[in-house]
Amino acid sequence: MRNRVAVLNVMVDVVTMKEAVRSVEQFIVQNKTHMVVTPNAEMIMMANDDKHLAQIINNADLVVPDGAGVVWAARYNGHVMPERVAGYDLVQNLLSEGAVKNYRIYMLGGAPGIAQKAKQIAEERYPGIQIVGIHDGFFTKSDEGEIIKSIKACRPDILLVALGVPRQEKWLSEYIEQIEVPVAIGVGGTFDVMAGTVRRAPLWMQNASLEWLYRLISQPKRAIRMLALPRFVMRIITSKKK
Repeated sequence: MRNRVAVLNVMVDVVTMKEAVRSVEQFIVQNKTHMVVTPNAEMIMMANDDKHLAQIINNADLVVPDGAGVVWAARYNGHVMPERVAGYDLVQNLLSEGAVKNYRIYMLGGAPGIAQKAKQIAEERYPGIQIVGIHDGFFTKSDEGEIIKSIKACRPDILLVALGVPRQEKWLSEYIEQIEVPVAIGVGGTFDVMAGTVRRAPLWMQNASLEWLYRLISQPKRAIRMLALPRFVMRIITSKKK
């Protein structure tokens, strides 16, 4: 039975990185589709205003705590949450495992050229990895039939979808059964970081739970979106008092 805790209206799995990777490996050998979601505080605030998104997250097969704020919120409410399971790091762990276990990977999303660059980096970083297909995220509704055909023809074990939140979650929710992929994961800006177009926070800032601050400094256009963080903290505090 899954061990999950509520963070506002979102159910998050109590897992370590190692356990999350193991869960994905188990999903791959099962004869059904699975969706993995990696919510941070910003996504949870979106889900509090978007019931459809909340439903998608809560129906997912694995929901990992991507974000120090999610870990803090769970602990603040008296729950055990062992560690942050960052979506970027989860993908790197799965690519590393995939190189050894011959997983087939499809990359969907990012600006034109980004998925190609991320593929190149993955192949350099994880010798033997099988990136069986790529497609950028600049497509319209009329293109989706061909994209689904392409993904199915490539027969991936893991589909990485980088369309941004909440588009990637809603897209997967709509099409995952048609695609028939064992594991599909919304990965946000992972391809951008892999491609080098966006820098990740230094390790010391990640360890100090300050990755949000680095993003704010390095990507000031995110400032309005990141107003969700103080709102999230206040919502957690006030919801505990009720």
